[in-house]
Amino acid sequence: MLLLDWIVLSIYFLMLISIGVWAYSRVKNSADFYTAGGNLPWWLSGVSHHVSGYSGAVFVAYAGIAYTHGFTLYVWWAFTVGLATLVAAFYIAPRWSRLRIFASIQSPTEYLLVRYNLSTQQLIAWAGAIIKIFDTGGKLAAIAVLLNVFSGAPISLGIFLVGGVSLIYITIGGLWADVWNDFGQFIVQLLAGLTMFVMIILKLDDGLSGIFSMWEELPDSHSDFFHDPFTFSFMLVMLVINFFSYSGGTWNLATRFISSTSGSTARKAAITSSILYFIWPLILLYPMFASPIFFENMEDPTLSYGKMVLEFLPQGLVGLVLASLFANTLSMTASDSNTVSAVISRDILPVIFPKIRKFSRKKALKLARVTTFSFTLLTIIVALNASYFGGVFGLIIAWFAALLGPISIPMILGLLPVFANSDGRAAIISILGGLCTFVALKIFPVESLAIEIGGPTLISFLLFILYGALNKKEPPEKVKELHLNLDRNH
Repeated sequence: MLLLDWIVLSIYFLMLISIGVWAYSRVKNSADFYTAGGNLPWWLSGVSHHVSGYSGAVFVAYAGIAYTHGFTLYVWWAFTVGLATLVAAFYIAPRWSRLRIFASIQSPTEYLLVRYNLSTQQLIAWAGAIIKIFDTGGKLAAIAVLLNVFSGAPISLGIFLVGGVSLIYITIGGLWADVWNDFGQFIVQLLAGLTMFVMIILKLDDGLSGIFSMWEELPDSHSDFFHDPFTFSFMLVMLVINFFSYSGGTWNLATRFISSTSGSTARKAAITSSILYFIWPLILLYPMFASPIFFENMEDPTLSYGKMVLEFLPQGLVGLVLASLFANTLSMTASDSNTVSAVISRDILPVIFPKIRKFSRKKALKLARVTTFSFTLLTIIVALNASYFGGVFGLIIAWFAALLGPISIPMILGLLPVFANSDGRAAIISILGGLCTFVALKIFPVESLAIEIGGPTLISFLLFILYGALNKKEPPEKVKELHLNLDRNH
């Protein structure tokens, strides 16, 4: 990286801090800090939901998969996310917004107290918060790897830099700072992604037709939809996991729907995000698919995207791409910090310290900022020790994806009246069953990646459904009322 690249990157960081300072004036209480006062328009919520699903891991771990396995990455990642989000747009997203309207929730786990019971809510809140520390730490480590490729800066410095900037602007600006950063980073990502796309086409011998003829220069399997271990069954597993994740099981994505002005607004936001997932990754991932043509037999394929940027982009544009990658990671890590802070300050701490429920608006806002700061600090510590958890891919795929299902199944299915008979006991049994399956698969590894990743989710899902089918007790009136309100067209 040259001086102009550092200048571009510095301007981006200044923009982030400026957004945080501007958002600070709009945050008057914890509702503003966590849900933007329920005033997010559909286009802003949709773009924020979309970019919050990316991180620097896409350009590290996923770039490595694109290098070794080709187009299958789009099939099992972007396509399944787009399809899952589209389904969620009609069945799940509007219910999150209605929860805020009818129940005044500020965190995704807040409604679980009414839907199930206190012990279920606490189990999901604690488990989800702990898992998120590892997931977010993995994303910080990923972007630090890229900074190391571009500039030679130590990985630890990159982690402190990204984590520090995220810590500052999300702590002072809350969700408003987060979503406007998402919008800004989407614009930066468009510019950077299109630039890389055009530069790679220009480098290919066939010009524009190289978009299609490029695949002839790659191994035959790179154009296949499925390439072992990313089989058809793995795609189905990821579709199920992504449904629970992108419909709100990943808490920061639920916040985008919760903060929408109405159920119909949340539906439009989810549809917008879905369309972007179907289309934009085809352009964004294209240079990664082409990388084996330019760099053969790389020892570490996860560095392929970074090397392409350094090789093909002129001075200044390297800084733009790096800013885009930073933006990807910051949007997701900041979203996580904001939402997990809501869970901690709204659902966990008041149980431990009941006096918190009587906090004034000023004290509640101060608590929100303290918990946000503390969570972000913990993720930085985990990122510095990512190698102990299987590296970036291990943290984000093997840990988070495998553990997400057991935590999110009671959250998402609990919104639907058809599962009203699955009560708190069903939720706890399904969660523990999924977590035990995860541990068992770690102790007794299997060759199938689909089973390794999807096993915990499948077991949790079956236990939750089975218990509900066998439970003949009438759901409590408060649960019936909750579902009635969530079904109303508001």
